[in-house]
Amino acid sequence: MTQVIIRPALTTDLQRCLALDPSFSTDQVWQMDSRLADGQIAVNFRAARLPREMRVTYPRDPRMLMAGWQSCDAMLIADQPHGLAGYAALTKQVPQSTVWVNDLVVAKPIRRTGVGSQLIKAAANWGRDQQLRWLVVEVQTKNYPGISFCQKHGLKFCGYNDRYFANQDIALFFALSLH
Repeated sequence: MTQVIIRPALTTDLQRCLALDPSFSTDQVWQMDSRLADGQIAVNFRAARLPREMRVTYPRDPRMLMAGWQSCDAMLIADQPHGLAGYAALTKQVPQSTVWVNDLVVAKPIRRTGVGSQLIKAAANWGRDQQLRWLVVEVQTKNYPGISFCQKHGLKFCGYNDRYFANQDIALFFALSLH
């Protein structure tokens, strides 16, 4: 496991965060199927293997990331001696008693080394400190690695939003009880 220090972001960290490449590659996606029959709507998701690996770009416009970060309630930085390892942008939604993970990005060379796990744990701890009851992560249907990450950490699928992202991708929502 890569050892990092998780700390609140400073204004000087934001440009370093923009420099990280949040794209990823996958050979699986969650495919959505929606049907209307007998006055009922049925929506199903299933893992589908792609004929070849595809590269997926981040669903948020990089020009809008800075504005989003400046309006979030907390931004956690994962630092290591050789530089920025990753970050998580968090928004508190008091009426729903939820900490919403808007962005969770780990530097490509050190993905799958525990940095994301440390960031999600720190986000959950931040939510508990804020006396919130839920942690929710949003993920593209194309982000099979992110979906697997959520499931590995005990987050359960709790909904979706069609055309949620600026690029019109579907968002999947995964939640974890903080109590």
